[in-house]
Amino acid sequence: MGTMSSLFYAFFVVLSISYAASSSSVHDNFLKCLSFHSNQSPKIPIYIPNTSSYSSILQSSVQNLRFLSSTIPKPQLIVTPLDDSHVQASVICCRKHGLQLKVRSGGHDYEGLSYTSDVPFIVVDLANIRSVDVDVEDGSAWVQAGATLGEVYYNIAKKSRTHGFPAGTCPTVGVGGHFSGGGYGALVRKFGLAADNIIDARLVNAKGQILDRKSMGEDLFWAIRGGGGGSFGVILSWKIKLVPVPQTVTVFTVTRNLEQGATELVHKWQSIAHTLPRELFIRVLIIGKANTTISALFQTLYLGRSEQLLKEMNQSFPELDIKSSDCAEVSWIQSVLSFAFFPLNESVNVLLNRTQITTRSFKAKSDFVKEPIPIIGLKGIWKRFFKANEPMMIWSPYGGRISEIGESNIPFFHRKEYIYEIQHLVYWDKEGIEVANKNINWMRRFYRYMTPYVSKSPRAAYINYRDLDLGQSRNGTSTYSQARAWGIKYFNKNFEKLVQVKSKFDPDNFFRNEQSIPIMPT
Repeated sequence: MGTMSSLFYAFFVVLSISYAASSSSVHDNFLKCLSFHSNQSPKIPIYIPNTSSYSSILQSSVQNLRFLSSTIPKPQLIVTPLDDSHVQASVICCRKHGLQLKVRSGGHDYEGLSYTSDVPFIVVDLANIRSVDVDVEDGSAWVQAGATLGEVYYNIAKKSRTHGFPAGTCPTVGVGGHFSGGGYGALVRKFGLAADNIIDARLVNAKGQILDRKSMGEDLFWAIRGGGGGSFGVILSWKIKLVPVPQTVTVFTVTRNLEQGATELVHKWQSIAHTLPRELFIRVLIIGKANTTISALFQTLYLGRSEQLLKEMNQSFPELDIKSSDCAEVSWIQSVLSFAFFPLNESVNVLLNRTQITTRSFKAKSDFVKEPIPIIGLKGIWKRFFKANEPMMIWSPYGGRISEIGESNIPFFHRKEYIYEIQHLVYWDKEGIEVANKNINWMRRFYRYMTPYVSKSPRAAYINYRDLDLGQSRNGTSTYSQARAWGIKYFNKNFEKLVQVKSKFDPDNFFRNEQSIPIMPT
């Protein structure tokens, strides 16, 4: 070994030992702090690296496998609180010892921000805080932040066949983040977003205090219902307003490929889906398979009987040629199974499973559309889909209740101007940076192709389909002008108010991530 190499090696060893000692000291002080602030509670479960339990807890709700790569930084500790006081202690001690705090409820953050960071950090995983207390007489429920949508739906249906809640279609999504970003699902045209139907909340602020709607005030309560998770505090629980659903609803899922006229059907869907009765939700999943075929899957929920649905389809969308045999009359909770691609005769207990059946690597983006994409534009999409691995687009219709609510009612701005929203996805299974980069680069090129056909100035995006390509900062330390680059795409005119609320309630910017709301410039 040469002299320079020897010197470098010696320096590296000293640096490593120094960092390990420093890290150990931080851990010790943090753990002592936790113990002090939670001495009246059960012992807080804490997991440290290089143990099997640490790995299993970390991986338990990682929904995007590309963030399990060995090159991705891992948390120094994982804390899994058993009660609210444990969350308070975690916030107080992270702040006292200068540690970055990441909060995870379901792990569906598309860029992994709830369990990755570019600086040393600690994860507070809320999986143990997940009770769902349904009050049918009051028409409401208190839902803890670690509960999944599946657990919420299951518990509502257990109490009533005629109540539901308008949130997402994936049952393993955690409500802590989902509701705070808006929450879009099959009831959106009838009842709006999940965040439109929240009537109270409890959170831990940067001082470690627990606040409800009354004590936090209307500005902060406004901000957490659509302003995105992680910028204002740790959500402990939401009080949601249940919505009425018929005892019997109707669903159908039909697939048409290019040879069966998918191009014309998708083109027609764009003009009518947002104009249909608000009881009728038809979304389209456009699914590609490299060099094989492209299919359009029409997935539908109708809040009524099949006879009336067939009459509406024959009048508004006869080209889809829906028959009585395509339809199934089911309970609302069975429609949840249908949209999650479970068989209708599957036990609803499957909704209590917090782990997705299949977990893969993917890259996602989002768009909002104001006018139909022409046939030539659709054919350009098909052409690019044939060159991708496993691309998908999910088109969800607007119209009805979501389009009626004011744009500043909550931070979720994207309302009346749009006819549908798009979720762009590409999946892959092989490991390695080369494969990941190939698919991510395809998605970026595809996103550029879509530019003429989607919203402009700004090009709108949905915070729950987070996309770091829109801009990011190291450790959430962006300036106002830097954060505005992505902030106006997610929140448009509501971004300014979010910054004001952030500056008032978290002036030290303790709650932050790579795309968090910044504080006002001084």
